[in-house]
Amino acid sequence: MSSIADPSLYEILDDRFRTGRCANGDMRLERLYDDCRWAEGPLYLPAWGQLVWSDIPNDRILRWDEATGAIGTFRSPAGHSNGNTLDREGRLITCEQGGRRVTRTEPDGSRTVVADRFEGRRLNSPNDAVVRSDGSVWFSDPDFGITSDYEGHRAPAEIGGCHVYRADPATGEVRLVADGFAGPNGLVFSPDESRLYVSDTRLNQIRVFEVRPGGTLSDGKVFAEAPTDGRARFDNIRFDDEGRLWAAAMEDGVHCYDPDGTLIGRLRVPEPVSNIAFGGPRNNRLFITATTSLYSLVLSVTGLPRVHRPTP
Repeated sequence: MSSIADPSLYEILDDRFRTGRCANGDMRLERLYDDCRWAEGPLYLPAWGQLVWSDIPNDRILRWDEATGAIGTFRSPAGHSNGNTLDREGRLITCEQGGRRVTRTEPDGSRTVVADRFEGRRLNSPNDAVVRSDGSVWFSDPDFGITSDYEGHRAPAEIGGCHVYRADPATGEVRLVADGFAGPNGLVFSPDESRLYVSDTRLNQIRVFEVRPGGTLSDGKVFAEAPTDGRARFDNIRFDDEGRLWAAAMEDGVHCYDPDGTLIGRLRVPEPVSNIAFGGPRNNRLFITATTSLYSLVLSVTGLPRVHRPTP
């Protein structure tokens, strides 16, 4: 483990980044690991005090222990896994780009397929997933894992588009809930689960949809667009508990957006940032996967509670 001191770590673009205490955390990044080929999918496991994340081209999921700092292999081969999340029972939900499926890891270590097809056709390469309080699993399905053998297995697309889906917890039915994307990537529910936010890496946008009764979505609108200098490419997104949206933005570090969609600040990271996740005992430690490395930063803001309930 090493620390990287950087006086420009926090870039304040709007005074709300300062008054919201977003720039009051650690003044240096901690590099926890630096031997990945392309790191994504960080997820903190509070029951174990550990973080798991994916090293996609090396086809493995790694594990970092908070108490000891030890690094180990959680799963290899791992189906060229990308995004990871937990369901309401604390089971690991994983998007396997190589397997072209979403799986659930059971307490005995076996894996159950949550989704691998839509209307009889194989999915492209599921990328990121979130679980709603009703147990439904929502996931993005770009073609990143089938365009080459680097992050999956080169293969023709069977569906003919890149969409967002919902898997029903009772029936297993996979329903298309949003389309019109070029490269859907990260997704997250608002704190009250009334809205779903989805990043599109190829269009450099974050879109927001109203969640309707029955698990359908509105047509959606653009919540934020990346700056036009070409550095930022949106990947995954996460909320803090005050409603600010944090976004992994590749060469432009980590972005922080006010609830009204204003970019109020950035975290500068020395490598292109792929994914972020809140964790730690108080959920105020931001874990950052960036190219070959895993970083962390203790902030003065707290991530959205790991298990929250929608407003009645």
